[in-house]
Amino acid sequence: MSDIAIRTRGRVGHITLQRPQALNALTWDMALAIETALDAWADDSDVAMVLIDAEGDRAFCAGGDLQALYDSGRAGDLAYGRRFWADEYRLNAKIAAYPKPYVALCQGFVMGGGVGIACHGSHRVVDETTQIAMPECGIGLIPDVGGSLLLARAAGRLGEYLGLTGARMRGMDAVLAGFADRMIGSQERPALAARLLETGEADRIHEFGSCDASAALADRRDPIDAVFAAPELTGITAGLQPLETGWSQEALTALGHASPLSLQCALRMIRAAREAPDAPDAMAQALRREYRFTARCMAQGDFLEGIRAQIVDKDRRPRWRHAGLDAVPPEDVKAMLAPLDRHELAF
Repeated sequence: MSDIAIRTRGRVGHITLQRPQALNALTWDMALAIETALDAWADDSDVAMVLIDAEGDRAFCAGGDLQALYDSGRAGDLAYGRRFWADEYRLNAKIAAYPKPYVALCQGFVMGGGVGIACHGSHRVVDETTQIAMPECGIGLIPDVGGSLLLARAAGRLGEYLGLTGARMRGMDAVLAGFADRMIGSQERPALAARLLETGEADRIHEFGSCDASAALADRRDPIDAVFAAPELTGITAGLQPLETGWSQEALTALGHASPLSLQCALRMIRAAREAPDAPDAMAQALRREYRFTARCMAQGDFLEGIRAQIVDKDRRPRWRHAGLDAVPPEDVKAMLAPLDRHELAF
């Protein structure tokens, strides 16, 4: 498959995303190929660890293949998206529980589906070019691929802030928020990859990391924790308005542009995941909640309109189903997150 290279090199199972022209967006076939490789390597005594990286400087993986999802949805094929998300989520769960070290070398954009194949790994490496984000509410989705659990585990109320606004995390921000483990300089990435392939020892990542960088989020923690602890979205926006800082105004703008329905559902899911973030089945429960939303997002949500406005027509003027944050009836949120009965996501 030209979009992805999968091979063993020494004691390493090596996966390289090869769609730099598309910011290495994850297709369904790529997700299935990764899962097949992980299954084979899990019981292969000659494979000591997995390394996943990507071609190009702009992105490790900027998300899933949204165009294919949009085209199928517009054609009335709602089953395509449900099958894609189900398979993708099962891959995310497999990565999170993988029995061998799983090293992700992340440069550039890491968003949406890219978070799912990188940030659940055991060893997550970023550099000064990395920008990790979960901007799904802006296209009528919710932070998925297990992202609701990552956000729930973030310190304080960073999860609500990052998940609702889609704010981008630079290298050390990602480490602070729990989306990464190690920051290196981009010039070190080739040498680190070579060392991992030579040794098959994931902990060699700790031999690298010469960047003297700080986390911008650290200076915002107190106001973020205070504002995003509000029980409802209207309280969050009310808390942001008087701050008059650059980040708070950007947050307000993002909340004003995103799907009100998605925002309401995302807030509920992040907080549901926080109730038991370290439970043995926490990942499965988070993915199951996310799937309840995505399985319905084309027919009952704002996904198709969000993709039209942001990616297809690019007019940036989505016509959401609800006029504002306070215009979403509780029953609409409940309907999006209700159990799917026999169609629940299974692992």
